[in-house]
Amino acid sequence: MNVVKNPILSGFYPDPSICRVENDFYLVHSSFAYFPGVPIFHSKNLADWTQIGNILNRKSQLPLKNSKHSGGIFAPTIRYHENTYYMITTNVSGGGNFIVTATNPRGPWSEPYYLGEKAIGIDPSLFFDEDGTCYYVGTRPNPTGVQYNGDWEIWVQELDLNHMQLVGESYAIWKGALKDVIWPEGPHIYHKDGYYYVLNAEGGTGPDHAVTVARSRHILGPYENNPKNPILTHRHLGKDYPVVYVGHGDLVDDADGNWYVVMLASRRCEGYIGLGRETFLAKVVWEDGWPVVNPGIGKLEDWVSLPYPCNEKEKIKKQSLLESLTNKQDVLMLRNPSSDFYTLEKDKIMMKLLPETLKELKSPAYLGFRQLEYFYSANLTIELDRLLAEEEAGIAILQSNEYYILFRIKQCEECEFNHCRIQLVKCIKEKEQLLAERLLSDFMTDSQDHIIGFKIIGHGQRADFIFQYNQVDYQVLKDVDIHEMSTEVAGGFVGNTIGVYASSCGRKTKNTLEVKDFHIEYELEVLE
Repeated sequence: MNVVKNPILSGFYPDPSICRVENDFYLVHSSFAYFPGVPIFHSKNLADWTQIGNILNRKSQLPLKNSKHSGGIFAPTIRYHENTYYMITTNVSGGGNFIVTATNPRGPWSEPYYLGEKAIGIDPSLFFDEDGTCYYVGTRPNPTGVQYNGDWEIWVQELDLNHMQLVGESYAIWKGALKDVIWPEGPHIYHKDGYYYVLNAEGGTGPDHAVTVARSRHILGPYENNPKNPILTHRHLGKDYPVVYVGHGDLVDDADGNWYVVMLASRRCEGYIGLGRETFLAKVVWEDGWPVVNPGIGKLEDWVSLPYPCNEKEKIKKQSLLESLTNKQDVLMLRNPSSDFYTLEKDKIMMKLLPETLKELKSPAYLGFRQLEYFYSANLTIELDRLLAEEEAGIAILQSNEYYILFRIKQCEECEFNHCRIQLVKCIKEKEQLLAERLLSDFMTDSQDHIIGFKIIGHGQRADFIFQYNQVDYQVLKDVDIHEMSTEVAGGFVGNTIGVYASSCGRKTKNTLEVKDFHIEYELEVLE
């Protein structure tokens, strides 16, 4: 087959940036308050992507203390120049704009080179001109004074790579395509056929998001607006269209001269978005010196034909915590976790019950995955010898510290283990609501084991919460509306993650959680 299904990366992979080195493509994404930060993917064909690491995998690179979920790392850009890979981004929770470098995209990546007070604003990019000059490209508030919310501009300045600092004057080059445009963001500059092109996201990363472009014979301008802007948006298709929020693009060509653009977009389900902003792909052709996205179609396609062989996607995609911690790079933690809060054993994971909880802007004991689809089965099997008062463990659907659903076993008082409760809790605006509970003693057997199974069956904007004790028949605790775990209700820039969680709720303890299994299986369409 020579087609790939959009999105090319499903789930919470926003703000994509791409570069090509010979026949290899590399893709990076925002990670916000999750650790490690800035996942990096590799592909040979723009269809089959493999995560090869996380660029920011050390606390020294990624300080996230007290970061909100939608704080941390914004909009990275990846570029390659003279045998070196560059990743530039913003840590809005501390340090501002910075660059890290590597000679191998798998790492190790350097410590951050912070660009200081001159590099104001967010969404930085790098452009290497043909003479070797490097330019910083960014977006900043209107220097003469912000007249309205989103009154920003795109600017450039020369960057001295030897000293990693901005030099000379800065130049405002464009404010976006429309009059009184809001939030010109995610700018990238390219050079083609004698023109410098600046690609821009504008309208805010929501219903009015759009990709626009301008060009100039000189990198510092003046830039002329493409009369056909925006070159890609879905804002005119109505709020019921299944793919929305299209914008924040980055162009790339292949070795044969074909052009493409990656961008973020979101898939609605029953009117709400729980997966966050995902990565999509589209074709680009050049007409009269301007890029045209999906000519004759003018919007994103479900399937993109490519000039390379592509692998058929499996019907079921599975995320396994033990496998991922052993062999992969896709497990997420919060902020700056302690390096020893979990250990791997042959066929299980041991997690400490840390004092921190999901409600706090701290680093609780949490190991999760990005939610990739709306229809899934999440399965957790744990063993606990005991729980002390207020201690809890289970599985969470996490949107932020203010919005989450926690399916847990909790010891509510100092008593025997069999008096623990299986509880389902929904947190809305930081207020927890107990939706359902059952006493564990109702399911006691003669066994001395304490093996608890949790299962979440997600089906759109509802989910069934099911549990099992000591491998006896599963019991349905409750079917719940989960639409509050969405961008429309919870806000922010992140999508849902699903993970294992354990906490002593503020108390010191030596208790550990034995994770026998945690995996998520997804139902996916397949091309017949």
